[in-house]
Amino acid sequence: MVPLTQRVRELDPKGAAEALDECSDTEIAAVLAELNPGQAVEILEEFAPERRERIAATNSAGEQWLEDSAWPEGTVGRLMEEPVAVFAAGTRVHEAVDALRDAVRHTLITYIYVVDTSDRLVGVVAFRELLYAAADDTLADVMVRSPFALKPDMELFDAMHEVVTRHYPVYPVCDDDRRLIGVVRGSVLFEQQAYEISAQAGSMVGVEKEERTATPWLRALKFRHPWLQLNLFTAFIAAAVVGTFQDTVNRIVLLAVFIPVLSGQCSNTGCQALAVTLRGMTLGELRAGQAAALMAKEALLGFANGALTGLVAAIGMFALATMQHHPQPGMLASITFVAMVASCAISGVAGAAVPLALKRLGADPATASSIFLTTATDVVSMALFLGLAAWLIA
Repeated sequence: MVPLTQRVRELDPKGAAEALDECSDTEIAAVLAELNPGQAVEILEEFAPERRERIAATNSAGEQWLEDSAWPEGTVGRLMEEPVAVFAAGTRVHEAVDALRDAVRHTLITYIYVVDTSDRLVGVVAFRELLYAAADDTLADVMVRSPFALKPDMELFDAMHEVVTRHYPVYPVCDDDRRLIGVVRGSVLFEQQAYEISAQAGSMVGVEKEERTATPWLRALKFRHPWLQLNLFTAFIAAAVVGTFQDTVNRIVLLAVFIPVLSGQCSNTGCQALAVTLRGMTLGELRAGQAAALMAKEALLGFANGALTGLVAAIGMFALATMQHHPQPGMLASITFVAMVASCAISGVAGAAVPLALKRLGADPATASSIFLTTATDVVSMALFLGLAAWLIA
């Protein structure tokens, strides 16, 4: 039988809360204490407010969970733990060691945090440094002054950008006045960021980030189905474009053969631009004012790739038209080439523009971006291909 804690780890927050619902408040708190603070807070929020308070009251970390839940999702504040080793600057080394003697038996202490009378963080001391310091030295004598600290309202993406060159086991978290309000373990920060990044792949196609492999199928259906209905609606839009040029397709059946070829190439071109744009946004590489340059680059890449693949597609169209004794194989090859070049260039721009537009609207840039992108590329590529053919035939 799978241990309860492991089962809870594999479930989404709502499913985890349902699995724990029959347990006592103490048992629930014990399971939550085994999880990282972010996951514990998400599960705790699924319970009714009164029970949430009762569960938190049974564990020493409970008060911190309730405080963490006040911060927005995706911020450092959701991952905070209570700092254990906090001392005044005038504390002697031997006094700090004596005070921590019992704590180190059940808690891993990496850093000692030194604060002033207003609880502002003024320095840190690595625990091992206490072993080398003189017993009568004060913590102010051996501390590292003005240490790096995260802010509780900092988004995880921004926090990861800040700590990527600072590989510390634990990071202090301070408010705007430098008051120490918590700590975040580096492993938890990286784990949460890895989870957020892994969720992007699902978000691009309408899969909620809460869904796991162990999520019950009915809940998974509830998560996925609305986006599939949206995808169906957008597919009707693309189908309507083809329907507009039905007479052209009826006159030249070969055009229908190359529609999926063109659509697939344009969709892939757009998805490449989308992936690079999302990666740049995630890593903080895409700064203000760089959007236009990025879209220009993707347009150029789309044009170049469209020309290279369009040449091969045009040769294929020419060969097929010749084999079927079409009177104008050169015209069909030219239509294929021009449509491929133009569509891939536009798809590259769309791949960069969709996540940028979603972010500007305040939405998650990865949310169903693939669905919107596919619609745009399908409509543009089919309209260009069939529209150009209709114009030349006329």
